[in-house]
Amino acid sequence: MANTAPVTRPANPRFSSGPCAKPPTFSLDALGDAPLGRSHRAAEGKAKLKAAIDETRDILGVPADYKIGIVPASDTGAYEMAMWSLLGARHADMVAWESFGAGWVTDVAKQLKIDHTVHTADYGDIVDMAALNYDNDVCFTWNGTTSGVRMPNGDAIPGDRAGLTLCDATSAAFAMDLPWDKLDVTTFSWQKVLGGEAAHGMLILSPRAVERLQSYTPPWPLPKIFRLTKGGKLIDGIFKGETINTPSMLCVEDYLQSLAWARSVGGLQGLIARAEANAQAVADFVDAHDWIANLATDPATASTTSVCLRFTDDRITDGAAFAKAVAKRLADEGVALDIGAYRDAPPGLRIWCGGTVETSDIQAMLPWLAHAFDAEIAAG
Repeated sequence: MANTAPVTRPANPRFSSGPCAKPPTFSLDALGDAPLGRSHRAAEGKAKLKAAIDETRDILGVPADYKIGIVPASDTGAYEMAMWSLLGARHADMVAWESFGAGWVTDVAKQLKIDHTVHTADYGDIVDMAALNYDNDVCFTWNGTTSGVRMPNGDAIPGDRAGLTLCDATSAAFAMDLPWDKLDVTTFSWQKVLGGEAAHGMLILSPRAVERLQSYTPPWPLPKIFRLTKGGKLIDGIFKGETINTPSMLCVEDYLQSLAWARSVGGLQGLIARAEANAQAVADFVDAHDWIANLATDPATASTTSVCLRFTDDRITDGAAFAKAVAKRLADEGVALDIGAYRDAPPGLRIWCGGTVETSDIQAMLPWLAHAFDAEIAAG
């Protein structure tokens, strides 16, 4: 029987897990209000940066006594800044169930060289967060971008902990409910869930994290772009839009446009609903086909943004080559771009389902995935 190609194509084939799809209403013309060629320290620039912080707080529901700063080098820069500035005062519990969490382990073990314990789980599984000692500082990712596994909630984290929790939330913020009372440091980047431009990170600090910053001085030297205190006091301007280094005001304008779009679709709850609808469309497809499965072993911990899939058909002899061939076929057809699994992850596919993706595009792409699978099986 001929493997007939589907007729309907996604209007937007961009399913990359970072940088992610722009909001559906994105237009370069909308960026015309960016104060280009102006100092970011001028009144207009400061106002834009403060608006980005204020809108982030309002949409995410960040408590008023938490600090929000725009920092260099994307989520990586924000999380590195937090680790280098805060860790070392207590034993650290390092949690990793995917590649980025493993990277934070490397920093603590080989660079900072502080007392620590490593807790790991295989791709598709998650560490038992209830078994950790929260009198230690605990570093973890909320959503494993490369494994498709997420924290189902923050119930395992005690409210009366003595240590700090440092959460890399870059593919969770604006797509999942984050329990702020359980998080002392939260980081993310603009280019994930809201489809912003790269190179800018967000750092959110609880009052407990601020107190640590002002009472503890790490024994190692800190580069200028990591310094959050001066003379034992928080550099408060960082959290009012006075960035450590020069930001791109074009990127700031783009982020503001993304935040405005987020508000237009119902704010945080609207974004969560869009991601859940996208992930459910993929889940329904997986349930209907016995040759593919979600990499997450427990549906309760399956990501609703970076949905990772693996091929299960016994006829596949080289999983990595097969997955690459399917991803390439979909890209060549122009129906799904950049959906190969992360290089350190098990062979398979990774479909971004965050709120900037339209469910109708997911639904139009999935028959092409079945078509590509059949074609590669037939090709041997």
